Amino acid sequence: MFVKSSALAFVLCLAPTFAFAQGAAKPTDPQIAHIAYTAGAIDIEAGKQALTKSQSKEVRAFAESMVRDHEAVNKQALDLAKKLNVTPADNDTSRSLAKQAADKKAELARLNGAAFDKAYVANEVAFHKAVNGALETLLIPSANNAELKGLLQTGLKLFQGHQQHAEHVAAALK
Repeated sequence: MFVKSSALAFVLCLAPTFAFAQGAAKPTDPQIAHIAYTAGAIDIEAGKQALTKSQSKEVRAFAESMVRDHEAVNKQALDLAKKLNVTPADNDTSRSLAKQAADKKAELARLNGAAFDKAYVANEVAFHKAVNGALETLLIPSANNAELKGLLQTGLKLFQGHQQHAEHVAAALK
C-alpha cells in the first residue's frame, strides 16, 4: 500500500509541474530541451540507484536498460543542441522535476530488498506516465524546431516502451 500511495503522490506532485507549464507561456525550444534532458538525467540517476540497491535480476535488468537508453537519448539531445547552437535553458519545470527527483531518491534510499524494488518500479511507472503525457500534450506540440520535435517523438516511442516494461516488472513483483 505504501508503494502505491508513494507512486501516486509522486504523480500528483509531478502533474502540477507540467500543468503549470501548460498554463504559462508556451515553453521555448531551449526550455523544452532542458526539461527533456532533465527528465532523462533523473531516470539515469534512478536506474543507477537501483543498480546499487536491488538484488532482483528483473529489476536490475530494467534499471540497466533505463540507464543505457536514457544516456543514449540525452547524448542525442546534447548533440542536437550543439548542432543547432542552442543552449538548453533551465526553467521552473526542470527545477521542479529535479527537486522532486531528489526527494524521491532520498525516500528510496531508506528502503531495502523487496520494498525498494516495488517502490522503485512503481515510481518508474508513474514517472514514465507523467513524462510521456507531458511529451504528448506539451513538449512535442510546443517544439518549433523540426529536429527537436523529431527527437522528442522518437524519445516518446522509446519511453512508452519503458512504461510498458516498468508495468510488466511491477506486475511480476506483486
